[in-house]
Amino acid sequence: MKYRIPAVIAICLAPAFSFSSSLASATRAVIPADVQQVINVDYRGMEDSQSGQALKARVLPEQLKKFETALKAVGINPDKDVEQLTFASFRVKQGLQVVGVAQGEFAANKVVARLKLKKIKPTMYRDSAMYPLDGGLSMTLLDSYNMLFGESAALKSALDVRDGLGSSLNSNSDIVDMIQSVDSDTIWSVLDQKGTQEMMKSALGDASNLADYNVIKDRIKASAYKMDFSSGVKFLLNVGTSDSFTAATLSSLLHAGVLYKKMNASPAEKVALENIGIDHDSSSLKIKFETDDRKFISLVNSDLFTAISK
Repeated sequence: MKYRIPAVIAICLAPAFSFSSSLASATRAVIPADVQQVINVDYRGMEDSQSGQALKARVLPEQLKKFETALKAVGINPDKDVEQLTFASFRVKQGLQVVGVAQGEFAANKVVARLKLKKIKPTMYRDSAMYPLDGGLSMTLLDSYNMLFGESAALKSALDVRDGLGSSLNSNSDIVDMIQSVDSDTIWSVLDQKGTQEMMKSALGDASNLADYNVIKDRIKASAYKMDFSSGVKFLLNVGTSDSFTAATLSSLLHAGVLYKKMNASPAEKVALENIGIDHDSSSLKIKFETDDRKFISLVNSDLFTAISK
């Protein structure tokens, strides 16, 4: 049987790095209510951490790679000019869309001047100027401190919400409440029910086909995780369920996964396995991971991490 432990850690991070501080009002205003995942990253906090830099180098999502490249092309240095990044995936009739919001001192007039110098012309969407960037992305300046980016269709969906043509994140009290429980760390994320169910299925691997999991999968409600790099690496994932039986069953399945992996673990795997704590409290499953910078960097650079973060 194939268990993907500690894949749950990489799975949480990989989808939209998978980016501390509370969401700004401008960011909340452009994220649609039917959101699957919000990820927030203190970009400056990552830059000051060896483990954070190692993690960024290994699981940097394609969307962020494109964004950084596009910013550099118009004279913006992401490492110096960007302070915080937020990614949100949300549902529309056509499926999932993703937008990002970068916060920093962008000096809007200078950014627009550079775009004009490069003969990059915007298209207007109501009163918003959308500029095409390299890599198939577009961006618009919400103000002098917030830049919205993503594919053109996703930007329009986000701008529709900001302009009152749809409901924003602020109307989704469940997600807002979860954000308030984790938004003090360098990296944090929240996932809705469907996103959490998909994450747990991937993390459990073949174990998700067991009868025990099939019985309780629809009772998995939502999840939130946070990472702190102030002293080594601390990761905490809380998975909310409908009852204590579901939380206990998930805990048992994951404990079995750890024991199974330990039987044939490589040195890099043992580093992760020995530092994973799995527990349940009432209706919540709790997964903790804590280690020092040296061990974490070794894990991030291992073949194991490469495999599970794909």
